[in-house]
Order: sequence, then C-alpha cells, then structure tokens
Amino acid sequence: MGQASSVAAKKKDYGDLESSFTEYFKNIKTENTIIPQDTIDAIELHLRKGDTHGTSSEIRAALKNIDESTINIAVIGESGAGKSSFINALRGVRSEDKSAAEVGVIETTMKITAYNHPKIKTLTLWDLPGIGTIKFPPKTYLKEVKFQKYDFFIIVSATRFTKHELELAKAIRFMKKNYYFVRTKIDIDLENEKKTKPRTFDREKILEKIRSYYMNNFIQNNMDIQQIFLVSNQYLSLYDFPVLMDTLIKDLPAQKRHSFMLSMSNVTEAAIDRKHKSMQQTVWLEAIKDGILATVPAVGILMGDVEKMKVKLNYYRFVFGVDDESLEFIAKDFQVPVEQLKKIMKSPYLLETKEGKTLEENLLNYLEKCVSANGGLLATGFYLRKTFYLQLLFLDTVTEDAKVLLREIYSKASSNSPHPQLLTMDKFYSFLISFTGFTVICFVLFYLGLWEWNKG
Repeated sequence: MGQASSVAAKKKDYGDLESSFTEYFKNIKTENTIIPQDTIDAIELHLRKGDTHGTSSEIRAALKNIDESTINIAVIGESGAGKSSFINALRGVRSEDKSAAEVGVIETTMKITAYNHPKIKTLTLWDLPGIGTIKFPPKTYLKEVKFQKYDFFIIVSATRFTKHELELAKAIRFMKKNYYFVRTKIDIDLENEKKTKPRTFDREKILEKIRSYYMNNFIQNNMDIQQIFLVSNQYLSLYDFPVLMDTLIKDLPAQKRHSFMLSMSNVTEAAIDRKHKSMQQTVWLEAIKDGILATVPAVGILMGDVEKMKVKLNYYRFVFGVDDESLEFIAKDFQVPVEQLKKIMKSPYLLETKEGKTLEENLLNYLEKCVSANGGLLATGFYLRKTFYLQLLFLDTVTEDAKVLLREIYSKASSNSPHPQLLTMDKFYSFLISFTGFTVICFVLFYLGLWEWNKG
C-alpha cells in the first residue's frame, strides 16, 4: 500500500514537472529557444514516462551541443567600407584593443583573417578579402575562401555594392546559405547632409532615400532582397544594428543561438534581456537534469555549493560585462573612479558577508527573498535545489546591473557628445528662418503703407 502511494505520488510529481516544462518553453518565442523543438518533445516524452535517466541524458546532450556548437561568420567588404570596425563592433572590442581588427588600413585585405570572440570562444568572425582581386577572382572566390565553413555571410559597403558582390550573394543563396547586406557609416552620411542642407534636413527621409536607392539597385540586378541594414559602427544602438542582431538570431539554428546571444554587446536593454532569457533557459535545463523534484532541504547550503555559486556569479558578471575588469575599462573611458560605478550595482556585493553573518547565512537570506518574490519560473508547483534558486537570483541581479550600467554610460556619453550642440544649431536655424520671415512681412506691410514705424 505504501509503495503504491509512493509510486502514485512520483507520477503526480513527474506530471507536474512535465506540465511546468511544457508551459515554460511554450511561453518562449520560437526564435529565442536555444534547443530544437524535437529535443523539447523528447524531454517532455521522458518526463511523461517518469524516466529520470532518459530526461537527464537528453538534457545533458542538448547542453553539450549548445556549449560545443561553433559559429563562423564571414564578413566581406572592400577597403574603406568599415569592415574592420564592424567586426570589432560584433566582437565588443575597441579599435585600440590588442585583439582588435586593424582599422584604417589602406591596402585591401589579401588574406583570410580569423578573429575569435573575446568571451565566447566558439564564435569566430572571418575577415574575407573583397571579391574580384587577382588572388580571389569571382569564378573561384567561394572555393578559395572555403565557403562551406561559414554559417552565414555579411556583405559590407560604405558606398554601393559592386556587381561582383551582388553576383556573390546570388551564388551564396544558390548554395542554400544566408547572406546579409550591411551599409555602414550611416551616421557620417546624416551628419554630412545636416551640414550641407540644414534647413531641409529630415533624418527619416534621408534614411528612406538610402534604402530605396539600394533596393532599386537590387531589383535592377534581378535580386529579391527583403532588407538592407543601415548601421553605424560608432553608435550601435541607433539605426538597424539591433534589427540585424534580431534577424541573425532568428535565422540561426536553435542550438547556436545561445552562444550568439551571449556574444552580443549590451547596446540596448532588449539585448540584455535576450541574454537573460537565454541564460535562464540553461539554468532551467540544468535544474531539471540535476535536481528533478529535489525538494528544498532543511539543512543549510554546503560549502561546495557556495563555491559553485561564486563561480556562477562571476561567470554571469563576465558575460553581462559587469565584472571588475569590464568596469575598470569603462571607468577609464569616462574618467570616473571604478568604485563610483560599483556603487550603482548590487552584484559585486552579493557574496560579501555583512552584519556579522556568515556567507552561508547571507545566501539563505537571499534564497528566502528569491522564493517569496520570484514568480514565473518558480511558480511551477514543485521545488528545485537551493542552488538553482540562487542562480536565478544572481542572474536577475546581474541583468539589472547591466541595464543600470547601460543607462549610466548613455547618460555620460550624451553629456560629452556633440549632439546637444547639433540640437542647439537646429534651434538657431529655426529661429533664423522665423526671424527672416517676420522681417520680410514687416517690410512688405511698411512698403504698402499698411503699417508705419512708430505709428501713433
């Protein structure tokens, strides 16, 4: 009788877990999931059967696939197109960093150069020579650059796309790979337009004019292209860079999305949220794999768990760019003490002991807050190990720190940028036009005798 009731309880628990797992992944947009749908279906099937070993094995294989899946991105463009700056932007490095792609080189790239991402070791960007050079003629270009190794191609230009590049795009599509056209230096184009035509300057009309020019060019070359991405390598949050990132994530295979999302620079809060959602999925999968229905024990947190928590927190801070080294770089850029940046954050102090408590006591205190305050993932009808609750708390805290830091950076950058001056100039021109109009009207009225100076 006791054994039968135990089996029944176990089946109910697995039923709760299965429904919770299904509900969780159902609420994640398809383009954001980091494991394929067939893997999700397989995990649900094992849970439905109450198969602990099968569930853990399936999740372990999925996580291994995510960790080991490589991403190779080919970037093509002629000298002066802003290709090196674009590669640096994708890698989140500055032009003066040692590992940066060299910017401002006059000579056309004559060799294939690989640039590894500084944080995501499985992601590599490849700087490919422009098509049509002596060493890389159009007929043999794809063969020479080892076409098959790349997940997709980004074709970069700062002026117009050449006939060779358009033909290359057709060949890439024929070989069933994706390509993306990126027009760089949009900020420079807009600034030039503003200087030469200050009275009639219209940002949106100019951007639309640039898009139309390229779309017509593609149509004339019998190309059916959905979108061209207008970007600034200097101001990544503006124009189409975030849209490009969303498009690349959507088009990547599910198992490669996690690494790519973690590689993204924190240019917008939406990008930070994407990282958070992707990392949350790995915590969720690990929790099911390692602690299926492990109720929260009455005993404290083991020292081994504390050490694991330190590693996890440091990893989150590293990926989200709020680790000590990243903060030092930012502080140096904006000439502020690094402690000033840390004061607006919480994650650097999560593992500090305070108020006479031990680190374990602090973690248990955090745990109580997490369990009582966190809905969504935790409101699933079953319990996870304490360490997974804490991982979620650490992840949420680091995510919020990244957003706070982003706001602080934008605040300081805008106060130091020339754009407020440009706004002042716009106001001056508006005033000048209004004043000129008023003067002309007064002169006409005076000339016609309808108005006199000092009348009455």
